[in-house]
Amino acid sequence: MTAELVRGQNHTLPHTRLEIRVSAGTPVVAGATLGDERGTVRGVEWIAHPGSPQLPGLEVSQQAAADHRLAVDLEALPAGAHRVTVLLALPVGAGGPVRFGAVPAPFVSVTGLDGTEIATFTLTDLDAESAVSALELYRRQDAWKVRAVGQGYAGGLAEMLADQGVTDPAALAGSIQEAVTRGLARSVAPPPPRTPEADRVRHATGSADHRPTTPPPAAPEPPEPLADPATIGPAHTTQPHTTQPHTASGPAAGGPSAAGASAGGPINYAHPRRQHAAPPSPPPAAPPAQPGQPAQPVAGDATGWSMDERLYNQIWGMFEDLARAVAAYRSAVDFAESRMDQELDRALSDPRNRIGGAGDRAREAARAKRDELASRAREALDRDLAQLAAEAAVVEPALPAAYAGWGNPVWHAHRIPMEIPMALRIGDLHLPERTDLRIPLLVRLPLERGMWVDSGRAASESAALMDTDRLRRLAMETAVAHAARLLAVYPPGEFAVHVIDPAGSAAGPLAPLVEAGVLAGPPAAGPGGVASVLAHLTRRVDLVQMAVRARAADSLPSDLDTGEQLLVVNDFPHGFDDRAVTQLRYLADEGPAVGVHLLMVADREEASAYGPVLDPLWRSLLRITPVADSHLADPWVGHAWTYEPLTIPPGSRVLEQVLAAVAEARRAAGR
Repeated sequence: MTAELVRGQNHTLPHTRLEIRVSAGTPVVAGATLGDERGTVRGVEWIAHPGSPQLPGLEVSQQAAADHRLAVDLEALPAGAHRVTVLLALPVGAGGPVRFGAVPAPFVSVTGLDGTEIATFTLTDLDAESAVSALELYRRQDAWKVRAVGQGYAGGLAEMLADQGVTDPAALAGSIQEAVTRGLARSVAPPPPRTPEADRVRHATGSADHRPTTPPPAAPEPPEPLADPATIGPAHTTQPHTTQPHTASGPAAGGPSAAGASAGGPINYAHPRRQHAAPPSPPPAAPPAQPGQPAQPVAGDATGWSMDERLYNQIWGMFEDLARAVAAYRSAVDFAESRMDQELDRALSDPRNRIGGAGDRAREAARAKRDELASRAREALDRDLAQLAAEAAVVEPALPAAYAGWGNPVWHAHRIPMEIPMALRIGDLHLPERTDLRIPLLVRLPLERGMWVDSGRAASESAALMDTDRLRRLAMETAVAHAARLLAVYPPGEFAVHVIDPAGSAAGPLAPLVEAGVLAGPPAAGPGGVASVLAHLTRRVDLVQMAVRARAADSLPSDLDTGEQLLVVNDFPHGFDDRAVTQLRYLADEGPAVGVHLLMVADREEASAYGPVLDPLWRSLLRITPVADSHLADPWVGHAWTYEPLTIPPGSRVLEQVLAAVAEARRAAGR
């Protein structure tokens, strides 16, 4: 099965003899560099380019072309070579485009010698860059992997070679461009035609929306709740992330590695949905059951590079459709009410209608018109809701485990993956017009912000009716369930969970994690335990940030776990002194960019003693609740959406089964 990569994502290579195919839609220069275990290019003899196209185990094209095939034999590389970086650059002085933002997004695939695709990557979000590091093939623990890099350079080929550590990069870049301009070497035949299903060459521009129609403007990312006053909006901003050594396989892929930071520069996790070329069309919908009736819904009936992405986009489309359908209904009802009021005002302003039955008849006529308009609006809404309900009934059983609720049977057959999915379901959303129509609430992975499970009774009407101790226990059980889901969708050993329980009050809810042996250590209690865990994670953030800024990821201590880290904090702010609070705020602000995330269980009212100093902390976290709460709003019309937390079916052992699978996968991987 082909892995569709995004920036930062990696995938295991099953073969050592490979082809790397490039489809750019415009002539580009293709080359490759070799790096040692520290990523250092030892000299020009470790660079394959049009003027010197062959190295042991590596051959590149000798001309600028829209389509390239690079041959790689990883077993034949020079001794000491641990990394192959594929480079693309626009030719200089050829009268063509001077920046990648003006051309279709290049598409790169890694294939076996038989043409079977192993991994693909579309280089999106390029703008002023004229050179880009596309892929890395790198050795890890005697196995080879491919990582999608997509690091662009506005300074062109010279800047890219300098970042690779090449001596006198400007001279080498000039000689490469000169070789291309003179047309050195043989002409490379284009690759043979490929079947429509396998064709990945992207020449047409356009945006990939969630519906298979004429390309509209790119849709926003899936819903994401924010702290009060909350909104649901884009899951990704245009602000890029800093390059991260912890980068795990972004949406749909492999494990964390510090090597990813050596490329330097900004990396973001925008998915190919925001690209310059349309992804493959979805499977055709089933024909209508009867003429004039809507087509029967189909799971995955949205655009995307994989079924997971199609389902992801379909869920987002359902959310948007429901929001707009309800907005149209409410607007029609408001118009009917407003029209009735205006007609009554006009009728009653005439003195002749104030006596006899004229006034009553005017009132009845105005109300009848109001009821007719509202009835027609409700009929249209019911049709839309029925279609969405039918779509939800088809989509829900087809969801993968990461998108599915705990009651979905897919969890009982779940196996710990080797790659992480695009997103994780953290709850459901619904509107009062039809409370049984639930839309999954998905957040993108890797997480871009921490979460806060609100355990306060003042958070909602439902919470106010509950006993304080019961509410706190329920909040902690919610946090444990979310931690378990994160552990279950990451590759073995590439996601660690730490727990701070200052007073030891959460022993009951934490029992599944403790008994399964999946925590990074025993839950920390007391001032000493709190200080130790916070110091450990603060040190990790500091070291990784310094390594990123210095472009020296290989200098990180060998004992530093560069995988994703989750810190579960119970009963904040009890047990936290001023220093601990400062460290927690630091982790909330700086941690997500380098793979350290917070999952806090806290009552904001109880933290009021710290004053406004903690307000930035709450705003930086994604607020969820252990009970139903209507604290979210969509980005279009501001509907008050009700958030429903995921619950484990009564009597089910699914949580224990999932954690046992996590523990077994770790033992099998030796981690």
